[in-house]
Amino acid sequence: MPNELNAEVLRRLAKLGAQARLEQIEMERQAIVAAFPDLAAPRRGRAASARTQAPKAEAPVAAKRRRRRSKMTPAQRREVSERMTKYWAERRKAKGKA
Repeated sequence: MPNELNAEVLRRLAKLGAQARLEQIEMERQAIVAAFPDLAAPRRGRAASARTQAPKAEAPVAAKRRRRRSKMTPAQRREVSERMTKYWAERRKAKGKA
């Protein structure tokens, strides 16, 4: 009987490898938390960060304001339209020569 790796055997081996890797990651996490206890956060829900802990009054007003794009005037739109019409006409002409 040849030593074949069918899909079921490969899946079982992959699962074992994934489980071993998760254990390694957990050990690394524990080592990091031991070195930096202030990083220990609840495992569920949103982790508290320095930004969320800051008082709301300290947040800059400009960051909350949404930037708006200035609108083009009809003359500007016409100018762009003419420029693009010319651009695409030149592209078609160059493509025909190639």
